[in-house]
Amino acid sequence: QVQVVESGGGLVQPGGSLRLSCAASGSIFSINIMGWYRQVSGKEREWVATVTSGGTINYADSVKDRFTVSRGSAKNTMYLQMNSLKPEDTAVYYCNVHIRTMTTMRLSEYWGQGTQVTVSS
Repeated sequence: QVQVVESGGGLVQPGGSLRLSCAASGSIFSINIMGWYRQVSGKEREWVATVTSGGTINYADSVKDRFTVSRGSAKNTMYLQMNSLKPEDTAVYYCNVHIRTMTTMRLSEYWGQGTQVTVSS
């Protein structure tokens, strides 16, 4: 069994900053890719950023130069530092993790429950 939990969302004024955290736990053999997605109610889920086990990082154009994704010293953790936030960044942010479990040794995709980020004055 694998659990993925996000934290750190909240209400922030335009131009402000927030830091999201993601932690995966359970029967984990290895983690391949960790990423952030976001979704506005009534719209499709949108990719934000990913970081691979090898350290390759990619960002959506809409957040490049404002958001920074990183893996923690504990490799099952990931962070998203969000600066210069805009009202259009308002969404539920989800952590996505590609995990090979100890039980099956198969690579599967897991999602957290999401954390709300609201950018408003």
